Amino acid sequence: MPDPAGAASPRVPSGLDPNIAGRLKRDPAGLIAAIAQQHDTGEVLMLGWMDDEALRRTLTTGRCTYWSRSRQEYWVKGETSGHTQRVVSVALDCDGDAVLVKVDQTDGACHTGDRTCFDAGSLELTQP
Repeated sequence: MPDPAGAASPRVPSGLDPNIAGRLKRDPAGLIAAIAQQHDTGEVLMLGWMDDEALRRTLTTGRCTYWSRSRQEYWVKGETSGHTQRVVSVALDCDGDAVLVKVDQTDGACHTGDRTCFDAGSLELTQP
């Protein structure tokens, strides 16, 4: 079933530890949100998507692997750009639908080359 962006991750056996897989609450496309955070500063770097296989690869290689909804393929952060994410720790949230991946980021995390994907400008708060 496609996700909101119109893409779905492959439904292949991943080899992810069944104890971890059983705790995941996936969206209809089989994905969970993956928030990358700089381990020593707490800076939020980016949001990506993982299915069971991407999470398995992340946990077993120590390099962040995501599912690209637009390209319909797995991608290892920094494989082409050199802007790598070395995994320091991974934590599942209380609902099982997101992981927090604490990383050591090399250069920019954003596809634009910026350090973080969240520096495009603050949104103005309106008060009632």
